[in-house]
Amino acid sequence: MSFRDEEEGRDLRKPFLHTGSWYRMGSRQSSSVMSSAQIIRDNSVSVFLCVLIVALGPIQFGFTCGYSSPTQSAIIRDLGLSLSEFSIFGSLSNVGAMVGAIASGQIAEYIGRKGSLMIASIPNIIGWLAISFAKDSSFLFMGRLLEGFGVGVISYTVPVYIAEISPQNMRGGLGSVNQLSVTLGILLAYVLGLFVNWRVLAVLGILPCTILIPGLFFIPESPRWLAKMGMTEDFEASLQVLRGFDTDISVEVNEIKICGINKQENYNPVFRSQTKKILVSFDGRMVGIGLLVLQQLSGINAVLFYASNIFEAAGISSSNIATVGLGVIQVIATGVTTWLVDKAGRRLLLIVSSSGMTLSLLLVSVAFYLKDVTSEDSRFYSILGILSLVGVVAMVITFSLGVGAIPWVIMSEILPVNIKGLAGSIATLANWLVSWGITMTANLLLSWSKGGTFTIYTMTTAFTIVFVTLWVPETKGRTLEEIQRSFR
Repeated sequence: MSFRDEEEGRDLRKPFLHTGSWYRMGSRQSSSVMSSAQIIRDNSVSVFLCVLIVALGPIQFGFTCGYSSPTQSAIIRDLGLSLSEFSIFGSLSNVGAMVGAIASGQIAEYIGRKGSLMIASIPNIIGWLAISFAKDSSFLFMGRLLEGFGVGVISYTVPVYIAEISPQNMRGGLGSVNQLSVTLGILLAYVLGLFVNWRVLAVLGILPCTILIPGLFFIPESPRWLAKMGMTEDFEASLQVLRGFDTDISVEVNEIKICGINKQENYNPVFRSQTKKILVSFDGRMVGIGLLVLQQLSGINAVLFYASNIFEAAGISSSNIATVGLGVIQVIATGVTTWLVDKAGRRLLLIVSSSGMTLSLLLVSVAFYLKDVTSEDSRFYSILGILSLVGVVAMVITFSLGVGAIPWVIMSEILPVNIKGLAGSIATLANWLVSWGITMTANLLLSWSKGGTFTIYTMTTAFTIVFVTLWVPETKGRTLEEIQRSFR
């Protein structure tokens, strides 16, 4: 290959939003009195600001997930849909997300993390507009598919971007902001759905991505992605801006460069060889995929789906209050995780979280087994209803304390940079595929046996404890390069 061909190939993988050197452009345009050092000092971008801007993506993710709950009866009434048609509407976001997950890794690799978020935002906006102006099911379904595609891309790109820009001592907490934002988006959809109709709620769904798009122009591209693309000058400038002008970044720069050289030496360009290595080698790739699959196999979607029935059995007649209450609990518990993850560590929180989920689900399953053999008129039957309610609330709390947020953090930390796009797509696709499967089978399993269904979920969370104990490494306080070297 000639030098010119190499240059043309590199041009195909330039950042879609090439704003990583906006501060250098500013220095060229400034007067000779103002030095470039002063420009960088004045315009240093806080990592917290970057995380807050990209967190609008997961808020959109959560809003999409929460939208169908408060709008079900109104949409069915206004558009004359059947219950099965509305069920299709609800599940189409998962289908779109699976397509988005397949594309997410390659999009993020070829046009950068910021560019992929820009691409994800556009179908989200179009999708919400299609839903808000829908006159029949066709526009409704098209909008939901487009939203799902955007959410699938967001669900991979945001945790990866946050992990790649964060200092090692804050990476866990900042990474957990991803899941915290998802729960905030769900809660917003629940609360706003109490006060506005479904068309206005869809219009409000446009806001996160509408704010995200201009915000992307004011944050730097991931320095690790720039380093991988061979854009050395942009990579060092981006890292300097993220760490602050007065910070010495030479050690971090050298470590990223050395890791990049080693990855290039070990890189096999044959897609089949990469895929085979990802699927048969039980290392960081399988840990990342395994955690995201087990997160959904815990049955969290089925538990939330059936929660309103459990609340009614415990004597709480308003399903809206119950739904909003669960949303608030999720936000608070996920906020606690964000604060604890860099102090207690990933492994400990995952073990505590999955252990709490196992006990909670065991309580729910035992309560259902006993209800099957207890008279509905007895006082004990009412007590069992309250116990099942306590179990569900405890399960949601313990899920949010670790299993909800940390698998995404670990996935973004341990996947090797040379196959992160492919492996990340597989992990994200697996998560969405299992999520769809659990949602679609929840009704069938619950009609078969409520106690049996929750027993299955109990066994899955018990296995998660074993999985974390045996195979998940502690990544707290280690650089991404140290983590990835430990798997070689």
